[in-house]
Amino acid sequence: MLLELNQVNTFYGTSHVLQDVSLQVEGAEVVALLGRNGVGKTTSLRSIMGLTPPASGSIRFHEEEIAPLPPYAKAKLGLAYMPDDLRIFPDLTCEENLEIAARLARRQGYWNKQRVMELFPVLEERRRQKGLNMSGGEKKMLSLGRALMSNPSLVLLDEPSEGLAPLIVKALVEAINTIREHGVTILLADQNLKFCRRVCDRGYIIEKGRIMHSGNMEEIWADEAVVKKYLAL
Repeated sequence: MLLELNQVNTFYGTSHVLQDVSLQVEGAEVVALLGRNGVGKTTSLRSIMGLTPPASGSIRFHEEEIAPLPPYAKAKLGLAYMPDDLRIFPDLTCEENLEIAARLARRQGYWNKQRVMELFPVLEERRRQKGLNMSGGEKKMLSLGRALMSNPSLVLLDEPSEGLAPLIVKALVEAINTIREHGVTILLADQNLKFCRRVCDRGYIIEKGRIMHSGNMEEIWADEAVVKKYLAL
């Protein structure tokens, strides 16, 4: 098992956000954490990465307990995180954003600047453009490219399809499939069931900080009662 959460509880102040969250992700899988806005998807990813440390519970990565570790230590182990606010450097060029990510990670592997730009050709076209001047879709591609530059074994993606035009979503679907082919496992949080069906093997549905349902994506897609109760807007 690549990643395993067992009864994770996370608080923001006195607010009990994650309540006994348990889930598993095997190597080479793409797994979705599904749910409406504000149900705990982002907090789940932040808890895994150590940005919002859980108060209790276990988080195991490559069979090693990592819950107490700070984010930089988890990154060294092979975890990468693409937050929903992307966090690219606005005053650096596209190329410089990728280069600094590689220098900070110091992990060797398949992914480098050339291969990221092959994955997202628009980044090659924008290589000398500052992050500030890139479109929303381009920034999302750059943020994912920055995560890959650390050559992770697991990438956490927060709302990857949110706000993207259909053509960009199509490119993202193709990119995620390519990333998986090169041995990178993905756990993504998204409320777009249609998008998740195209890229994910399995899904967990979270509601009010609890995992309420899980199954393969085709089963979730076909379960009208579950979709209406937990995912319909």
